[in-house]
Amino acid sequence: MSVQERKERERASRERLIVATARELAEQQGWDAVTTRRLAERIEYSQPVLYSHFRGKREIIGAVALEGAAEMAAALRAATSAADGPRARVTALARAYLDFAERNPAVYDAMFQLDGGLAFAEEDTPEPLKDGFAALLETLAEVAGDGVHPALFTEVFWAALHGLATLTRAGRLPPAEAERRVELLVSRLAVV
Repeated sequence: MSVQERKERERASRERLIVATARELAEQQGWDAVTTRRLAERIEYSQPVLYSHFRGKREIIGAVALEGAAEMAAALRAATSAADGPRARVTALARAYLDFAERNPAVYDAMFQLDGGLAFAEEDTPEPLKDGFAALLETLAEVAGDGVHPALFTEVFWAALHGLATLTRAGRLPPAEAERRVELLVSRLAVV
C-alpha cells in the first residue's frame, strides 16, 4: 500500500469517526450539544483537523443526513421485501418509516428538520437522498391509482408519514393510536 493510499484510508476513517461521534452526541443530548469544540475533544483531534474534513456543523449535519438516508432506504426495502402483496408492503413501509424516525430522532432531524446544506428534489441531490425517495417510490408506485403520477403520490404519502412521525414525537398525537393511524393512512390513500 502506498503512503497516499494509507493517508486516504486514515482520512476516511477520521471522517467516519467524526460523523459517528456527532450522531451519538446528537442522539444523547440533542443537536445543540454538537459543537466543533466538543467533537474535537471527543474524537481527540484538534479543531483544525475536524475543519479539514467539514467546514462546520452544517456539513456534519449533512453527512449524518446522508448516512441516515442510506440506512432508512435499507430499512424500508428490508421491511417491504418481507411483505406479501401491495397492501402488506405499504403497511410494512409505513411502519418501518415511523419506526426509523422513532429510533433515530437526531438522525431524522438531520435528514428532514435541520439545514445540512443538501439539495432535495434537484438535479444535484446527493444519491443517498435520491435512493431514500426511490425506496418509498418502489412500493408506493404500485398503489398510486390510475391517473395519479407515482412520484406525486409518493410525495403526499411521505408527507403524511413525516407528519405522523413529527407530531407523535412532539407529543401532539397519542402514541397508543399509532397503529390505527397507519391502517387509516394505508386504507384511505393507497389503492389496493
